[in-house]
Amino acid sequence: MEDNKTLHQQLLEAGVHFGHLKKKWNPKMLPYIFAEKNGIHIIDLNKTIEGLDEASAALKQIAKSGKKIMFVATKKQAKEIVAEAAARANMPFVTERWLGGMLTNFSTIRKSVKKMLSIEKMLNDGTMDSVTKKERLTLTRSKEKMEKVLGGISQMGRVPAAIFMVDISHEHIALAEAKRLGITTFAMVDTNSDPTKVDFAIPANDDATKSIAIITQYLTSVILEGLQERAQVKETEDESSDDDTDSRNRGLEINEEDGEGGRRGGRGRGRSAGAGAGAGAGAPGRGPGAGAGAGRPGGAGRGPGGPGRGPGGGSGRPGGGAGGSRPGGGGSRPGGGAGPRPGGAR
Repeated sequence: MEDNKTLHQQLLEAGVHFGHLKKKWNPKMLPYIFAEKNGIHIIDLNKTIEGLDEASAALKQIAKSGKKIMFVATKKQAKEIVAEAAARANMPFVTERWLGGMLTNFSTIRKSVKKMLSIEKMLNDGTMDSVTKKERLTLTRSKEKMEKVLGGISQMGRVPAAIFMVDISHEHIALAEAKRLGITTFAMVDTNSDPTKVDFAIPANDDATKSIAIITQYLTSVILEGLQERAQVKETEDESSDDDTDSRNRGLEINEEDGEGGRRGGRGRGRSAGAGAGAGAGAPGRGPGAGAGAGRPGGAGRGPGGPGRGPGGGSGRPGGGAGGSRPGGGGSRPGGGAGPRPGGAR
């Protein structure tokens, strides 16, 4: 209550409660009018505070989500105030002239902004030193003209999420474009305007410099709070992501160590198993008979000799007996007793 009382006093001192003449009023502003005095409507400051609270909550949420809020005020008494407030919150603004289609034809406006930035870059990096003085002067004047109108939206890459306006009757083109695109609108609404045209109406005097300043500064401070909260949330997320990365790296190191140990154990088991298997079964002999053939160097022969190819009594190459040289003792390959090769051991 004390904060509301203090704010109530500040609004009263700034003349926020002064409206327009009775003959210029809009009947839809009746719920926000407190009384009439000397032919002038007096705005209910309690309604103003309610509108400020609703608008500030919505603006804070938009700023916290990282979206842009455009400030629009082309009235003479509001230009500097709104431009300073928007620059402090790092938000786009329009204070000179609202170009038709600035929102609905944003792609074309963006081309003009890129042209302005390219000219500025050429003037700064010395590219224009090679051209004539007249051409350089022409480009400089063109750049100044565009910067006067488009300077406030040079860093705006896309259509804003919300628009704050001072005097919706004066900014009717901006209001119409915002409504057509479904952009959330916030505005200071005087007694001669229709508050139903905007999403968040703040009944206030939109002609006095002090009134515009106090409302704009109040909303700007709320936007800055939302941006600070967004920065804190991002820091917390970055810290948590760093912790997750460290834990994943530690898990990978542990898995690599376990895998290396498993590979070492597997090699050891393989060696011991290989050393154990010495005696195998020999292949069947080619010659007939079950003579004492010799397997490859080793212990017992790999298997019993099979029947030979020719009719003979000798054994084939690898026999089933004790180890020795590769061919088994016995007859020659084609026959039994004597043949081209000696029948005995080599």
